[in-house]
This record gives sequence, C-alpha cells and structure tokens, in this order.
Amino acid sequence: MFRGVFFIFIASNFCFSQSIKSHIVYFDTDKYEVIETEQNRLLFFVQNLDKSKIKRISIYGFCDDRGTNQYNLVLSQKRANSIKNILYETGVNTYLITNVDGKGEILIKVVETKNLNIIRGLNRKVEINVEYKKTPPLKNKNFDDKGRQLPLTLESNLMVGDNVVLDKILFRTGHSYVLKESKEVLSNIVQILKEKSFLFFTIKGHVCCTSEGKDAIDRKTGKRNLSQERAKSIFYYLVKKGIDKKRMKYVGMKHKQPLGGDPKFDRRVEIEITSIKN
Repeated sequence: MFRGVFFIFIASNFCFSQSIKSHIVYFDTDKYEVIETEQNRLLFFVQNLDKSKIKRISIYGFCDDRGTNQYNLVLSQKRANSIKNILYETGVNTYLITNVDGKGEILIKVVETKNLNIIRGLNRKVEINVEYKKTPPLKNKNFDDKGRQLPLTLESNLMVGDNVVLDKILFRTGHSYVLKESKEVLSNIVQILKEKSFLFFTIKGHVCCTSEGKDAIDRKTGKRNLSQERAKSIFYYLVKKGIDKKRMKYVGMKHKQPLGGDPKFDRRVEIEITSIKN
C-alpha cells in the first residue's frame, strides 16, 4: 500500500504569507483515519503554533481522482472531520475552527514524476490553514488625499479595466445561491446599474479554498464549475431585474485570486468594467 509515511521527506510546513501557516496531512487510499506518522507530524505543527495570535483555523479535505464525485465529497469531509477531532484533543479552542469542509476530488501534478500512484498520494490529503490576527491590506488603485488606498465601488468614477468587488454578496459553501443578507445589497446594485446604463461589464465568480487554482464542486449538480455558476446566478438575477443582458457577460475565475482573510470573502462575485458607452 502507498503509505502516507512517504511524504515526511517531501512535505513540510510552509507559509502562504506572514499571516497564514499551513500544514498538510496525507491519507491512505480510501481511508480517513490518520496514520501514526501523520499524527506525529500534525502534533509537531500544532505545538509550534503561536496560539495567542490565532484568528481562525480552516480545514479542507481532498481525495484523488478515483471514485464518484459524491463518494469523494463524503470521504473528503470525513478526512476533514478526523483532523478537526485531533485538533480538539490537542486543546485547540473549538471557536477558532471556522471551516471544516470536504472539497472532493482533486488531481494535480505537483512533482516531476509519471508515477500516477505518487501523484494520487499527494492528493489524498487535508489542508490546514491557520490564520493569525492581521488586517489584510486593501487591494485597489484608488487613494485618498493622504495617500491611503480606497476600495472601488460601483458608485466610484470607474474606468475600463476597473474591478469592483460586490461587497456583502456572499454565498453558501458549495452552492451558487447568495445568503439571505445579500438580497438587499443586490437590490441596491441593480439601482446603481440602471442609473449607470453606460457601463458594460463582465461578472466574475470566485470560490474559496481549493488547491492550485482549481474550481470547486457545485453541490447541487456535482460539477466542478461552481465559480461560473455563481457568476451566472448574478447574471440572471440582474436580467430578471431589468438590466440589459447585452451589457454584460459572466465567467468563472475558479480559485485563482484569493483576497485573504475569512474564506467567505473568496466566495464572491466581482464586476470588471469592459466598456463605457455614452
């Protein structure tokens, strides 16, 4: 059997940034129990965390390409749950663990080898992201009179190429429909777009927490196209509310442009201005 112990030499703790520490736990084929070697690596990782500065912990389970999408979703969730239980047993405060999510199948080539067993072994895993308390910087090009960055909104003086995050348009994990609290915000967006009928744009859907820029699985359909479905849902909402569909397109951006911070902010939709017609 291709054992998880193999990875002790090729997998180590690493940082996505100064504010996030990550660790990977590997699993045997079709299993969600953590073998002793991987437990020891996990305990070493936890012991070296600065627990006083932890803001949140996210846990994401994955499978290789064998099995159906539904089976892999269940198995990946069980793997994520097993890691959550170990963290509880080590004394990690339960309120810090904000995401425990099975992502299903993934198959990426991350090593230079043609051995499919090795590649599959690297994808039978759980990723643990520990975020420390830190305010992420704003990512935009607007500045106030003191040189501080300001976020773009639909009410800004927009130009072609500007990218606007639709603030507070949030989605349920694994689904393409927005949360209840986003309905009022969507109504306001419709009103602004009607007033600014000269704006033509692309609606861009995003997902959180998948590896290597992959898209996430839409739990309603079982297809790995969730970012596109999120953009599509907003597109048809705007059409229904009277926005001319000739003004807009939609596209799925997968998980290629994370914002940082809470994963819920990566389950988002943005609008990119493509044309301005007076």
